[in-house]
Amino acid sequence: MYWNDEGFLLSKNNFDENSIIIETFTSEHGKCIGVVYGGASKKQKKNFQIGNKILVNWRSKGENKMGYFTIELLKPISPLFFDDKKKAICILSASSILKILLPERQINKKVYISFEQFLNKLNSENWIEFYIDWELKLIKELGYKTPDVFFKKDKKSNSIFDINQALKLNKKLFMENFIMPNNLRLPFSRNILEKYFNNGK
Repeated sequence: MYWNDEGFLLSKNNFDENSIIIETFTSEHGKCIGVVYGGASKKQKKNFQIGNKILVNWRSKGENKMGYFTIELLKPISPLFFDDKKKAICILSASSILKILLPERQINKKVYISFEQFLNKLNSENWIEFYIDWELKLIKELGYKTPDVFFKKDKKSNSIFDINQALKLNKKLFMENFIMPNNLRLPFSRNILEKYFNNGK
């Protein structure tokens, strides 16, 4: 079997000395896992930063067997924020949430588009509000009712306290609807992100 698609890198782990296993969230094939031979090499390493947009070529001997990828970098995203710890952890948080909550190989165009829109807004002044809104959209798309965002219409008027309370509310929704019922663990990066907006620190 063979297909190609665009997607975003959600995770990577060492497979052997030269290869890695990656999970990618693709536009037309959902979340997929596979081996990248040579992915641990110095030449390829820069392509495999969490959040990067990649072109994925996937091959497998069967529908239900783990395949292997060859990839091309379409858009480096994470490297743009290596010097911004809040935005870097935000990318990791969003990617990790998708990794644990999305079912394997299930297409979800709305979630894909929403994730891409959020990443494109990381350069904006109000990026954290866009992240919070992205979490709420994800919760809703996965089948749960969400409250209206209680941010004021004038985004500049939102305080650190407002942001922290919104992050805590979203965490409560994640915990009650997904994490606890399925014996999962909220990504550590998500907790770090919340702490960055605790009491202005």
